[in-house]
Amino acid sequence: MNLPNSLTVLRIILIPFFVGFLIYGHYGLALLTLIVAGITDILDGVIARMANQRTKLGAYLDPLADKLLLTSAFVTLSILHLVPIWVAIIVLSRDLIIIVGTLLLYVTETPLEVVPTVLGKVATLAQLLYLGLALVFIYLQRDRALLIPLLAIMLVLTVVSGLQYVYRGIRAYHPDLV
Repeated sequence: MNLPNSLTVLRIILIPFFVGFLIYGHYGLALLTLIVAGITDILDGVIARMANQRTKLGAYLDPLADKLLLTSAFVTLSILHLVPIWVAIIVLSRDLIIIVGTLLLYVTETPLEVVPTVLGKVATLAQLLYLGLALVFIYLQRDRALLIPLLAIMLVLTVVSGLQYVYRGIRAYHPDLV
């Protein structure tokens, strides 16, 4: 357990606080928690690269922490009717497909390099940006309809990156098929 992995664990520990702040309407504190989680995400990656502290645990734990945070945020905000439920369904479906696909490849002993794609990282960043701005708008009591262009971009990136991961999984399982 090195410093980057400890920061990732801290990000996971922040999730219940984030959800609690949302549920009890403390949107400013929820936003602050999301920002702290984002900073730990950036720091764990930078430290792991600069100090050459990349680990197999970190390769699995970091994307898991991101998925847990995003899933918690989208589910909670959709339950509170602050984000449309269909948005949460699209985001969660992509992540569920990735997780199930990875498990299937693991069970079939198909070699798979667990490395997020650039498009996957951009989609995750767009999701975090949308969530962050949605929380700012909620906190400031602004019209979230202004976020529709960002929402559309985020959803397109989410769907396309999901399709890219499916393609990668199919190609890993059956290289001569595609």
